[in-house]
This record gives sequence, C-alpha cells and structure tokens, in this order.
Amino acid sequence: MPNMSNEKTKMPQQAPDIRNKNFSEVALGYDKKMAMEEAERCLNCKNKPCMNGCPVNVKIPEFIDLVKKGDFEGAYYKIKETSSLPAVCGRVCPQESQCEKYCVRGIKGESVAIGRLERFVADYFMENCKEKQPEIVKKGKKVAVIGAGPASLACAGDLAKAGYDVTIFEAFHKAGGVLVYGIPEFRLPKNIVQAEIDKLKTLDVKIELDTVVGKTIEISELFDDGFEAVFIGTGAGLPSFMNIKGESLNGVYSANEFLTRVNLMKAYKFPEYDTPVYLGKNVAVVGGGNVAMDAARCAKRLGAEKVFIIYRRGEDEMPARLEEIEHAKEEGIIFNLLTNPVEIVGDENGWVTGIKCIKMQLGEPDKSGRRRPVPIKDSEFEIKLQNVIIAIGQTPNPLIKQTTKGLETYEWGGIIADEETGRTSIDGVYAGGDAVTGAATVILAMGAGKKAAKAIDEYLS
Repeated sequence: MPNMSNEKTKMPQQAPDIRNKNFSEVALGYDKKMAMEEAERCLNCKNKPCMNGCPVNVKIPEFIDLVKKGDFEGAYYKIKETSSLPAVCGRVCPQESQCEKYCVRGIKGESVAIGRLERFVADYFMENCKEKQPEIVKKGKKVAVIGAGPASLACAGDLAKAGYDVTIFEAFHKAGGVLVYGIPEFRLPKNIVQAEIDKLKTLDVKIELDTVVGKTIEISELFDDGFEAVFIGTGAGLPSFMNIKGESLNGVYSANEFLTRVNLMKAYKFPEYDTPVYLGKNVAVVGGGNVAMDAARCAKRLGAEKVFIIYRRGEDEMPARLEEIEHAKEEGIIFNLLTNPVEIVGDENGWVTGIKCIKMQLGEPDKSGRRRPVPIKDSEFEIKLQNVIIAIGQTPNPLIKQTTKGLETYEWGGIIADEETGRTSIDGVYAGGDAVTGAATVILAMGAGKKAAKAIDEYLS
C-alpha cells in the first residue's frame, strides 16, 4: 500500500545537548523498515520531475522503487549508473533545492526524503555488499587530474572505467578535497570519504599526494611526461576577508584554516593529534552559508561557551541549508542577524577582545536578487569575545593561473571553461567544479567532473 503521509519518515539523530559536545554523526540514518516506509511515499511519476533537479540525473523513481521491493543492492547500482559518490551526496547535497524541490509530494506536504534514501542505500551496500569490478579495456593513454575533491574524483572514476590510465595530483597529504578538509565529521564521516577513494584505487587510479601543481610540477610538464589530457579540479580554497580593521589580530581565523585544522588535521582529537586550536569562551563566526554553520558548530563542540553567527541579512536570505540552520539553533548557536562587523578589537598584546558591529535593514534588491543590507544610523554595538572566524566565501587559488601560459580566467579568479564540456582555452586542458564556478555544491562539482570526463574521452578518441 502506498504511504500517503504528508510528512517524511523522521530521521533518527543525536539529541542536541549531547551532539554539541562530540564529533560523531548527527543524523543516524534510516533502518530497513524506515527506508521502505519512506519509499512507499514515492508516486513513481511518469514524467519524473525530481530528476530535473539532479545535476547528475540519478534515476530517482527507479532506485526508490527498488528500495520499496527490498532490493537495496539493486538500488545502489541504479544510483551508481550516474552518481559517483552516493554515500557522500546522500549526506551533504542540498536536496531541498534540487531533486526534492520538484517532488510532487511536496505540493501538499513534505517531499519524499530522496537524500535520506540515497544515504540508506549507500550505507547498506557498504556494510553488506561487495562492489562488482567493471570490465575495463585499457586504451594505453594517460590523463592527469589536478586536485582530489568531488569534481576530480568523479572525473577520474569515469575516465578509469573508460580505460584511461589516470593519475590524480593532490596538494594535501590526504585525498578528498573539501570532503576531508571542509565538511566536519559530524556531517560527513571521513571513513565514508576514504571508502569512496579506495574504490578509485581498485580501478588503478594513481594518487600522488603532497604535489602542488604550479610549484612541484607545471601543467606543461605533465604533457611532457606523456599525459594527453589534463583536468583541473582544484576547487575554491582561497578565503575571502572583509578588509576591516583588526582582521590580522591573534585569534582571527579564516573558516578555511579553522576547518582544515579541525577536520583534516584532527584538532578535535588534540592532544592525540598535535594540532591545537586556540578558542576562548566566546567566538563569533561572520557569514551565513554552510561553511559558517560548520565553523560555528565545530567551535561549540571544541568547548566555546557562546558562539555567535553574525550575518548582515535576515534568516530568509541565508544561503546555508535549512537543516544546517536548524541544527545550529538546536545546538545553542546564537544568531545575530541583520548585523555587520565594522571592526575587530584587540588588546595591547595583539589578541582579539571583541567585535564592533552595526545593525542593518534590508533595502532594494542587488544584482543577486537579494535585498541589499543598509546600515542603521547610530546602531553600533560591541560583542566581547576572544575569537573571530571569517566565513564570507572562497575563491580559486591563483597558482595554476599564474603558472599556466594561455589559461584564460575570469577577473575574480575562476577558470573560463565550457559549461557542457569543461574545455578551457588550452587544447587538451579541461576544468570543472569550484575552480570554474566558485564555491558551490558537491553534486554540481561532480556533475562538471563527469561532463569533462565524457568530453576528454571524445577528445582522445
């Protein structure tokens, strides 16, 4: 019998006053009964509107139908026909603005929990099944992939299956890109990411760590070494700042550095891992996106008594996922909305003591379509604190642009690449993900990596 409930099957999760003190995963996942119950809510629409919102065109009604029948292994392989990282995407994709946004069940109630079902299927498979190795016919051609984030992993996987000898060059000491350095353990366990990377290795994908392309080796030298095509998937890891007084004080972090220390370098396990992070009792995080929510929730878990989100617009304008905002509120994060920092205050020794802010009101829409925040006269105030984390965005690192002759880029730093193929201004060089678009979502980066892999295959064939 179809499940005509207007509400999603609830996701078990840790209680807020427990989870805000640990780094274990917040959402605990569906069991078989829950998954099959939720799958029964899918109407299996003939025109499949949910697929219109998926950047990698997962066959959503088909995999959900297999979940209804209890064929979880079959559901996994149905997802894998178009998606490289289902366990990751089931956890971090903004389904509410993609596939679930178009779900017919969402017209009169809540949409089908597509993301939760994808996560269940992937987790079930990892625990109970063994991946079938595809039959690969080697083509004897080498492709270099720069970076080991979601765009690169998707591109490398598709190229390896197509028969190419693929080598990934990663600047860090661990592969995974933003999946390992940016997204916290409580949202995306790192053993999940490692399992996906290990699958790539079974396809004979080589991963060269601690290799900074543009420093250790340049793109022109990769061609000299016999690579016939190159994919650039280096992400957007260069933090942006507000350029206000006091940003160079001790106790100010970019969210990029803070999260890298916490996640990749395991600062939350100090002193087991020798990566200390100094945090005082009160911490402010400037920004309103997912990165800001991640930084704030990490700071709370690391022992900060009060953590403030400072954002210049209102909650309706926040770019963070609704789920992340709600989780942050539940965990005790304090939201100072319609508030903008104007100065970070320090003591005579150069340490942060507070942040001066001004209240804002929303005016006319700007180029992004969101109402422009306007300062309110004589509304300045100060919050006493010991740390400020700046989370207002990231841009691509300029290193590859500076060391690659003929590579065309936008003024803001992104690589100019064809939207459908990833082709750049240099013959044989392709790019995708945040290195092209600026900071976006994991699934959009994966989609770009897959498009580029197809284009590279056509180019080399």
